[in-house]
Amino acid sequence: MKQARPFVVNALVSGLIIVVPVYLAVLLLLKAMGSVLGLVSPMAKLLPDWLPATNILALLLLLVTCFVVGVAVRTAAGRAARERLERSLFSRLPGFALLQSLTQQLTGQGQEKVWKPALVEIEDALVPGFLIEELEDGRVTVFVPSVPTPLAGAVYIIDRERVHILDIPFTQAVSTISRWGAGSSNLVAAMGTGASPKGSPRGDGIAGAPPPALRS
Repeated sequence: MKQARPFVVNALVSGLIIVVPVYLAVLLLLKAMGSVLGLVSPMAKLLPDWLPATNILALLLLLVTCFVVGVAVRTAAGRAARERLERSLFSRLPGFALLQSLTQQLTGQGQEKVWKPALVEIEDALVPGFLIEELEDGRVTVFVPSVPTPLAGAVYIIDRERVHILDIPFTQAVSTISRWGAGSSNLVAAMGTGASPKGSPRGDGIAGAPPPALRS
C-alpha cells in the first residue's frame, strides 16, 4: 500500500498538469466564442438552418483574429507594443514569466541561457536540472524538478563547476524527467559534449556536501 501511494499521487499530479491547461483553454475558447456570437448572428441567418453557422462563424472569427494578431506582433511595431504590454501588465500576473519562458523553450524560441538542461552535482549523484541564471558572485541558480512533475521541485544556488550544461533540447530533458528517468543515458552522454557556464572546468568528479536548497 505504501509503495502504491506515491505512484497514485504522481500519476494524479501528472494528469492534472495535462488536463487542467487543456480544460482551461477550452473554457476560454468557449467564453470567447460566446462573446462574439452577437457579431456573427446576422451573417449566420444567411446560411442554411441545418448548419450550426453561428458557432462556426464565431470560431472562424476567433481564429482569424489570432492569426492577424500573430502576424502583427512579428513586425517591429508589433514587437515593441507586445514588449510594452508585457512589462506594464502581463509581467505582474503571477506565473506569467515562468509560463512564457517554458512556452518559448517548448517552441524552440527560448533564450540560450535560460532553462538550459544540465546535470547538477548534488551529494554523490548527478541530478537532472535546468540552469536558470548566473549570479554576479560566480555561482548559478539551478532548478531541480521532482519526478515526474517538471514544474515542481527545488531551487539551488550552487557553484558553477558543479553544473554541467547538456547539449540537448529542452523537451528531451523534460521527457526524461516525466518518464521517471528513462533515457538518462542520453543525458549522461550529452554531458561530454556540452559546455559549462562561462568556460568553467568540466569533469565527472562529485563534490562533497550538498548546497543549501530553497524548496519551492
